[in-house]
Amino acid sequence: MPVSHYLCIFINVGLGEGSALPVGVPVPWPSATPPTGWLKCNGAAFSAEEYPELAKAYPTNKLPDLRGEFIRGWDDSRGIDTGRSLLSGQAATFIRTALQDYYGYDLNTNVKVGIAFATADSVITVGNPANPKAGNNSDYVPASADNSITGTQRTAEDNFTGAWISMRPRNLSFNYIVRAA
Repeated sequence: MPVSHYLCIFINVGLGEGSALPVGVPVPWPSATPPTGWLKCNGAAFSAEEYPELAKAYPTNKLPDLRGEFIRGWDDSRGIDTGRSLLSGQAATFIRTALQDYYGYDLNTNVKVGIAFATADSVITVGNPANPKAGNNSDYVPASADNSITGTQRTAEDNFTGAWISMRPRNLSFNYIVRAA
């Protein structure tokens, strides 16, 4: 679909000149080329003289680089994601997989199994499930460790390995663009 067709749609839904949408608000855009008066959120510097309203939203005169990123709501003193500032980036949260328990083997070795991991600036506030049980029906003993939630359980293997994985929801790829003037 040509850019001119997208531009017509853009204008028809009220996102062109005189839009109620403020300058600097990121908008998903389904084309590689933004319409006239809009810029890609690709981390590029811009001129405050050329785009004075955009400079009010981004006083560093640099657009956020949203290529391959998700936008997350700012904590704003809620206590869910403390220590974050507006427009700050954050690395992925990694989750450690549990070890494999081999059927028929029962060494009854206590090991710590990580069930979540957070970066140093994150906060995890979760409770434990009622009466949790490990694989051999022994008690799961919750324990806290550096930025993680772990527990001790009996396992059938004492030389286990786990893996760190990052989680990503299903998604579609769009360009984020901002109205520049």
